[in-house]
Amino acid sequence: MSRWTGRALLALVLPAALLLAACGDAANSASPDDGGTAPDADVTGAWGDTANPKAPSLEFDPGGRVSGTDGCNRLMGHWSIEGTRVTLQDMASTMMLCHDVDEWLSAGTAADVDGDTLRIYNQAGTEIGVLARPRSGA
Repeated sequence: MSRWTGRALLALVLPAALLLAACGDAANSASPDDGGTAPDADVTGAWGDTANPKAPSLEFDPGGRVSGTDGCNRLMGHWSIEGTRVTLQDMASTMMLCHDVDEWLSAGTAADVDGDTLRIYNQAGTEIGVLARPRSGA
């Protein structure tokens, strides 16, 4: 290998290796204390009373799909999260006639994870309700 080819190869490989090493360190060391970003909250799983079909509830799967009920109509769509803010996207609902049911959950467009509480917000940013994460074994 000529001296020029070896230097050119080193000039290409070394920066790429350094860049990859820096990316790996940044992902593992990020924290709010050092100016990094906190990891996203865990929203996956059930929220609300999923055993009671007349109670509002949501189920977030790890693949980004969300489903549930407002106590009458089925809800489905997609979700994403940044920090503790959940964005509900492409939400759809069945359109059954519901008597004596508050259908507040069907108006949800965003949520905040606050420990074991999920605060639901409408398009205007107004909190419209809360869902609790069921306790383990409940």
